[in-house]
Amino acid sequence: MSIFRARPPAKPTLLLDDDMVRITRWDFEPGADTGHHVHGMGYVVIPMTDCRFLLEEPGGERRVDIAKGAAYRREAGVEHNVINAGKEFMSFIEIEYK
Repeated sequence: MSIFRARPPAKPTLLLDDDMVRITRWDFEPGADTGHHVHGMGYVVIPMTDCRFLLEEPGGERRVDIAKGAAYRREAGVEHNVINAGKEFMSFIEIEYK
């Protein structure tokens, strides 16, 4: 595996990690990505900005736009790379439940 990345990395900031939840703020410059990962826990995402996602998933790519303040939930086992497909900075809060 190469140590070089084609995209800048998204920046996670751990806000809380206790027995109940892990809460992380994710900040993305345009084009930044999380890197491929599999979620070991179910989670909720709350956008802090309007978000233009490009999701690289095992079945292919898809684009999703989520408005600031909206929320969605996914189950454990989700596998993807999340990319800021917009031209503006984007940020969201991820709440993983244990």
